[in-house]
Amino acid sequence: MSTILMLFAFVGVVFSQMSQPVKWQFSAKQVGDSDIVELSMHATIESGYHLYSSKVVEDGPIATSFDVDKSDEFAVVGSLTEPQGITEYQAEFGADVTYFKNSVTFTQQIKALTNKPFKVKGIFKYMVCNNGSCVPFFDNVFSIDVPSISAAVAQSSVVDEAVTTVSEAAHLEDESAKGEESLWSFFWIAFGGGLIGLLTPCVFPMIPMTVSFFIKSGSKGKLQAIIYGVSIVLIYTIFGTLLAMLFGENFANLMSTHWLPNLLFALIFFVFAISLFGYFEITAPSWLVNKSVQNEDKGDFIGPIFMAMTLVLVSFSCTLPIAGTVAISAVGGEVIRPIVGMVGFSLAFAIPFTFFAFFPKLMGKLPKSGGWLNSVKVCLAFVELAFALKFINVADEVYGWRLLDREIYLSAWIVIFTMLGLYLLGKLRFPHDSESNVIKSWFRLLLSVITFTFVVYMVPGLWGAPLHALSGWLPSIKNQDFNIEKLVRESGTGHVSIGASANNSICETPKYSDKLSLPHGLKGYFDYDQALECAKKLNKPILLDFTGKACVNCRKMEQQVWADSEVLKSLKEDFVIAALYVDERTVELPQDEWFVDRNGRESKLLSQKNSNLQITMFQANAQPYYVIMHPDGTILTENNYAFDPNAVNFLKFLKEGVSNFRK
Repeated sequence: MSTILMLFAFVGVVFSQMSQPVKWQFSAKQVGDSDIVELSMHATIESGYHLYSSKVVEDGPIATSFDVDKSDEFAVVGSLTEPQGITEYQAEFGADVTYFKNSVTFTQQIKALTNKPFKVKGIFKYMVCNNGSCVPFFDNVFSIDVPSISAAVAQSSVVDEAVTTVSEAAHLEDESAKGEESLWSFFWIAFGGGLIGLLTPCVFPMIPMTVSFFIKSGSKGKLQAIIYGVSIVLIYTIFGTLLAMLFGENFANLMSTHWLPNLLFALIFFVFAISLFGYFEITAPSWLVNKSVQNEDKGDFIGPIFMAMTLVLVSFSCTLPIAGTVAISAVGGEVIRPIVGMVGFSLAFAIPFTFFAFFPKLMGKLPKSGGWLNSVKVCLAFVELAFALKFINVADEVYGWRLLDREIYLSAWIVIFTMLGLYLLGKLRFPHDSESNVIKSWFRLLLSVITFTFVVYMVPGLWGAPLHALSGWLPSIKNQDFNIEKLVRESGTGHVSIGASANNSICETPKYSDKLSLPHGLKGYFDYDQALECAKKLNKPILLDFTGKACVNCRKMEQQVWADSEVLKSLKEDFVIAALYVDERTVELPQDEWFVDRNGRESKLLSQKNSNLQITMFQANAQPYYVIMHPDGTILTENNYAFDPNAVNFLKFLKEGVSNFRK
């Protein structure tokens, strides 16, 4: 854990200053008349800084390394060499480490396998420190031009190329096997993420839309369903990977939080709901229908492809964990890994949706009497209408419009599901319903009981009840105007310990607290640097909470896990909390904190700073994401904590951090 220790101790300051303390120069020269070429990597180090050696020290600093891309034009010979540096014991690493000041030249020999000029390309990483900060540099690209060598040398090189030792071949086989194993592991992780993604607010409502579309399938329904499933995989893989490579690791966050796609998705759901109620039919343009009649074999498949595209667009806004991982891989220059990830993720989507595409054919074999089929469509319409509000809420939360606060949102859901219950009881009818009000189906009666029970469950939420079962689907309780728990807490009366103040966990007024807040009356910071300084003063560990206003799973963690009495007690007493929002679009950094991100873009928003911190420090951009750090930058737990709404597990995570801090 100490490897990351010093690396990120003052990374927030480094971001704001964008220091470049090392300048690199690369060159190549032929060694005598041989086929050996020596590559030189010369570093000029800014005064006051030191660059660490290429020698790896367990729990030590990040070693300088150069990973050369494989090529048919040369072969790497031996290992990287360096001159003698300064070796001394450094307490922060608990070991002897070697470093260089002013300048240093690393060399690496290669064997040329051609007499033509070629390039040696690769990626290198290194770490530099001064008395106040350490700066890590990952994924730096280098390219070295190698001049041509004599034909005689090239000929001998071709002969030498054929003489590959058994050990070299075994090494290559081993590396290949590891690569395949890694890709398979990533595939299954992505597949599991896809299965979890099916339950998100963006994806789950698409199931009714799928069922309603394929209810009308004709004799080619099964073939259409197969095309639908294949289209999901192809569109998601191509669309997601290309967008990640073009727009970078923050694109998934942009898609999930920007007002335009969210309002567009809300409109789509609303239009589908009105159509399912029976007020109008969604039909293809006449020119498309005529074309379909002329060429039925092709025309019948346009609908499934369109539905697949709709699913991809809507679901992509809720698939930040996998899409973000893929984006980081793609931006890093990988090609195969992002594709494997997207295939695994989309396959998990395609299998159940293809099943539901088959399902309406089974429904079609049931008796048609009683208008039950239209009743199914109307029930789905109510569900679509309720879920349309979720997308509006995302934009509302992120941009701070305050148009759809929690009580308004809950009121709308209460009305919608009350109307659904009345419909199931036969008290409401729509254009395609029969005139009968008699409930002949016991199942329909049971559904009405369940619906009204759900309505009654939501009512206390109007006065601040947490409604844990819906915590990820509702707007934040922090924006609710009438909240009994909050009123009791702020009045200082009663015995509501859950909202007790935590003033002993802050040192000064938190920056941006006029627009951002923590749940359950917790006190903390919203700026990494300010939280770090306070943690040093109070000698407490710092809990980094990478979160988002539009993050469904963040709300679940806060309402289901943070509300636990033991967890909340530990959060109040043992930590300085830094809630780092990655999707807040209204908070701008002071001009002296503007910075240029790893993709060369100028960043002015607090959310951009927080997102960069998470990606650079922890190679992750999914939320929620929790890290417990010592004020000196040490990571205090064996693993960081992602989404797991289990209070026992989270409390164990907190206790591990506190215990290691006290040691």
